Amino acid sequence: MAPRKKEIKKNNNPAVDNAYIAGAGTVVNQNIIDTLETNYMPYAMSVIISRAIPEIDGFKPSHRKLLYTMHGMGLINGARIKSANIVGRTMQLNPHGDAAIYDTMVRLSMGNEALLHPFVDSKGNFGKAYSRDMMCAASRYTEAKLAPIAAELFKDIDKDTVDFVDNYDATMKEPTLFPVTFPTVLVNANTGIAVGMASNICPFNLTEVCETEIAYLRDENCVISDTLIAPDFPGGGRLVYNREELEKIYATGRGGFKVRAVYNYDKAQRCIDITQIPPTTTCEQIIEKIVDLSKAKKITEINDIRDETGLGGLKITIDIKNGVDPDKLMQKLFKSTTLEDTFSVNMNILIGGSPRVLGIREVLEEWSAFRMECVRRRVCFDLDKAKSKLHLLKGLGKILLDIDKTIKIVRETEEDAEVVPNLMIGFGIDKEQAEYVADIKLRHLNKEYILKRLEEIEELEKKVEEYEGILSSKSKIKKIIIDELQAVVKKHGQPRKTEIFVPDESEISNEDFDAPADYPVTLFFTKGGYFKKITPQSLRMSGEQKLKEGDEIAQTVETSNTAHLLFFTNQHQVYKSRASEFEDSKASLLGDFVAGKLEMDPEELPVYMAVYNDYNGYMIFAFENGKIAKVDMSAYETKTNRKKLIKAYCNKFPLAAALHINEDVELLLKSSNGRMLLFHTGVIASKTTKDTQGVAVMTQKRSQRLVSMVKYEENMLQKPHRYRSRSLPVAGQLLSTEEKGEQLTFE
Repeated sequence: MAPRKKEIKKNNNPAVDNAYIAGAGTVVNQNIIDTLETNYMPYAMSVIISRAIPEIDGFKPSHRKLLYTMHGMGLINGARIKSANIVGRTMQLNPHGDAAIYDTMVRLSMGNEALLHPFVDSKGNFGKAYSRDMMCAASRYTEAKLAPIAAELFKDIDKDTVDFVDNYDATMKEPTLFPVTFPTVLVNANTGIAVGMASNICPFNLTEVCETEIAYLRDENCVISDTLIAPDFPGGGRLVYNREELEKIYATGRGGFKVRAVYNYDKAQRCIDITQIPPTTTCEQIIEKIVDLSKAKKITEINDIRDETGLGGLKITIDIKNGVDPDKLMQKLFKSTTLEDTFSVNMNILIGGSPRVLGIREVLEEWSAFRMECVRRRVCFDLDKAKSKLHLLKGLGKILLDIDKTIKIVRETEEDAEVVPNLMIGFGIDKEQAEYVADIKLRHLNKEYILKRLEEIEELEKKVEEYEGILSSKSKIKKIIIDELQAVVKKHGQPRKTEIFVPDESEISNEDFDAPADYPVTLFFTKGGYFKKITPQSLRMSGEQKLKEGDEIAQTVETSNTAHLLFFTNQHQVYKSRASEFEDSKASLLGDFVAGKLEMDPEELPVYMAVYNDYNGYMIFAFENGKIAKVDMSAYETKTNRKKLIKAYCNKFPLAAALHINEDVELLLKSSNGRMLLFHTGVIASKTTKDTQGVAVMTQKRSQRLVSMVKYEENMLQKPHRYRSRSLPVAGQLLSTEEKGEQLTFE
């Protein structure tokens, strides 16, 4: 029996009733190209045109709506008002939320320090562009008005210099562009990520940009790099100058250049103060990276790092260890952190509603055309007004011939509507002129007033002639633009903030970037596998060495912090390390347990430490069966910089002792039967095979074994010739009567 269908009660809720729409839930095959064209492409174009990509005036729509609202509120000269008030008013033009509008204001503000020439004069906490965690206060706590330079954005905006369109609900008008008097698009940084494309415009110094624009207006073939030296960032920094790369950016609008942090060294406090950083990073990001490098032991020269940013501005302080060269340390940090970072340029700008990647010359060309059109429209506006007024005044001049007649016509006209036609007939003037005459107050119908108005005719005729001359001459329009640019430089120009740094041969090479700090240290290695690195100053002030119970020091080596280390283990392996990878220790501490520090295998322990600065010399391995292996140090050199090598020495026989020597020397061997042998390592041929079995040097009987090997020092034996042999292998000699009276020690 088929299961009974469950009745579904229809709900009166329209949202629920959608479930009963015919065809709802049906899968329909649709061409993906059609879907992209109808759904995705309009959204993509909206983001590109209406949100993310700046236009030739240097602004995105969100910037323009905010600044125009502030202009309309009279904030160019007035007092600051609450930011929340400005944000609320801006929502009449900007349909997005208040948070997005306030974020736009924050970036445009002086307090945020994101722009070379901020357009918003702010009061209160607006955060900092160079800090990720220093957030701005809420809009109800901060105040703002337009900065003085913002006047250059709205100059003559009421003279039909740009087009106006309806806002989103058609209740207001807003400009499509600002009639900016200088190339704002190149002066302030602008970043935007659209759909399938992005824009990242670097800022340039206002004076340099205006001078470059002036040079271009005078000669379109001018050399851009002669006046536009390099980008200039609000946070300063030091630009690593590469003329070829900059000229490529100038030509193509794409490329990248490096910007370094600026620092100074306080010798008394032994600290580095970083006061300017690249625009692409934040102080928190830099500190976190340096801390990570210190934890990973890739940087060991730093004692402490802290953020001391305050009212005085950005400041990151790094306390360094004794003997550390601050310049070398900074070179190392430049390479491994964002204290030196690349600013990638992508000068994608909307031109006539279409995104285009432009070189500097093309930007200047487009801005020149835009500005010339603004000036032309302004002159046309002034010309029309002058002509209109001139026309009215000429009509006024005709009634001057007979004022009494004018009064008579007005007085004898019975109907108000007939006054203008009667004046037109009586003096042969048109309707506009007649309206103007009819509206003159009775008190102004005197010769003095009318003569003063007629004096303006000559002045207006000169203006009309001047305006027409400007419109007929491109050079005159360019001259107006040049004069305005020079005025902008005089009023708002400021010195460069970003230094130009040209690398030279004295710059530390990349190979030296990873070099650790070079200062003297004493290394201690114990039989239990503990390691200490102690500076001479700490060693002089310390007492006895603290050791684990039953442990003792096996090796003591005076060297430098740059020394390389090889730790040979009981599992016939060797681990590479460096003295700089270990923290400076003290005699009162146990030190580092090498097996744990170098992550050795279970049950694996180090048995010998070789200290070296290059791969010269030999490793000597003495085995209990009396064989000696001599291995070139170069056998432990690897191209891939591996940290662990297997088969570090022969695993066929138990190891009695190991020794690193820089050159051939005499070694003193001692057997368990009390016999000793003094031999020169030069008699043994060196091998490049690490696990070579070696050659027999001191013969051992079944129950005997080689127990120790030390480097022979002068006066260690009273009769050293007694223990030398002309041929090998030999059993060695027992201690003489004279030697037995001496305390002969083997370290």
